[in-house]
Amino acid sequence: MKVQEAKPKAQADWVTFLKGGALLSTKRTFVRAVSHANQIFSSIIPQIAFIDSPALHCYNGERISAAAQAAFHSIRNILGGILMTEKVFPISRERLEEIIEQYPTPFHIYDEKAIRENFRRFKRAFSWAPNFTEHFAVKAAPNPRLLQILHEEGAGTDCSSIAELLLSEAAGVKGEEIMLTSNDTPAEEFQKARELGAIINLDDISHIDYLEKCAGFPDCLSFRYNPGPLIEGNDIIGKPTEAKYGLTHHQIFDAYKIAREKGVRRFGLHTMVISSELRNEAFLFTAELMFNLAVEIKKRLGISLEFVNLGGGFGIPYRPEEEAIDVERIGSGIEALYKKIIEPAGLAGLAIKAESGRYITGPYGWLVTTALHEKKTYKDYIGLDACMANLMRPALYGAYHHITVVGKEDAFCDHIYDVTGSLCENNDKFAIDRKLPKIDIGDRIVIHDTGAHGHAMGFNYNGKLRSAELLLREDGSVELIRRAETLDDYFATLDIPGGLMKPHA
Repeated sequence: MKVQEAKPKAQADWVTFLKGGALLSTKRTFVRAVSHANQIFSSIIPQIAFIDSPALHCYNGERISAAAQAAFHSIRNILGGILMTEKVFPISRERLEEIIEQYPTPFHIYDEKAIRENFRRFKRAFSWAPNFTEHFAVKAAPNPRLLQILHEEGAGTDCSSIAELLLSEAAGVKGEEIMLTSNDTPAEEFQKARELGAIINLDDISHIDYLEKCAGFPDCLSFRYNPGPLIEGNDIIGKPTEAKYGLTHHQIFDAYKIAREKGVRRFGLHTMVISSELRNEAFLFTAELMFNLAVEIKKRLGISLEFVNLGGGFGIPYRPEEEAIDVERIGSGIEALYKKIIEPAGLAGLAIKAESGRYITGPYGWLVTTALHEKKTYKDYIGLDACMANLMRPALYGAYHHITVVGKEDAFCDHIYDVTGSLCENNDKFAIDRKLPKIDIGDRIVIHDTGAHGHAMGFNYNGKLRSAELLLREDGSVELIRRAETLDDYFATLDIPGGLMKPHA
């Protein structure tokens, strides 16, 4: 039987048919949504069978499945946002309940296998580059277990505080595998970086003297560049003059001269001018900018840089309809610029560095929560057992995070909810006016793409506690890599005469 693409007269016809379980006839082709979907398809794709003749009964299961899948995708294209848009959660409903029995919600869980595979993909894209190093941005996921996994794959770390330096050390990251890029840096951070043998990346020309006095110079010193008005108005780069980071174009040359006069002999160059970017060309723009500057530094000062750190900013598609960046295309594009600009200038061998965080781990972490309350006033609200203490990005930035109702992946998004937390702040919302399936009390709600800047941005306002972090191992087992905070943790820093606060059972 040939699968035909059914085209209803109006989208509403499909909605009526699918919701009511009725049959819809178009050009003698009938489509029916069959309830036992999971017998043929995964939990994501419901079974839809085409029925137009008794000959259908002669079809084997594989052919019916193929017909049904084709029909489903045809219908999905017509329905648009009516059906729940797919984002993958790698744990079955049954397995999730087993995990929750041991580790109550809310918690963040990370996929080790996916993180490793994604890092390898990123690294391969720059395999052409001499001594390429990805310094994973610790701020994105400051857990030593995750840092250890990435270090096993060849990653270094990008640190911006003494805590991140200590986490790197605990994960086995050593020496110049570590790069400290901080701003308004206190003496103890510079001192710890020197102790570890890290590359130090200075954010201001005045920090040269400060570093010399408090810690001395490292073997390799780098400076963070801010291109400022030289590229003002570019829609990729934004407005660097309004960013607090980096040295101006004029200062960058003075900084290298001063440092060389003070005895520094090994230098690098760094920038970070884009963030959460999904346009491939943005990364080529950054590379061209930095390669030209490296050549100018050599011409004006006679300094051949050891490396250029192109920064991070590699975005991820938080929305299902967004297209992911093409790291292979970006890598080959930067390679072409390297051959065009760097090699003819006599800088062949210049190492390339990057410091992505979000791209490496972001898509492979999820916040797992439970629906506690449903409230109906001027709007419909679903209250979760998580709040912005567990995931701040939606409240802080208005950022979109996709939401899946576990077990209802195939259901129709015919309800509109604000999905909220319990913080005493009106912006404690994970989603506003979000189309979702009907949510019942006790449903498990998965919030996607929390593998970077998720747990890391947690806080304790309102006395709320940060959640546990779990690791889904490659063998399918689950490892606790950070326990949930307790009230005793929250009260631990209080110094109250007489021990007013008693341990919480």
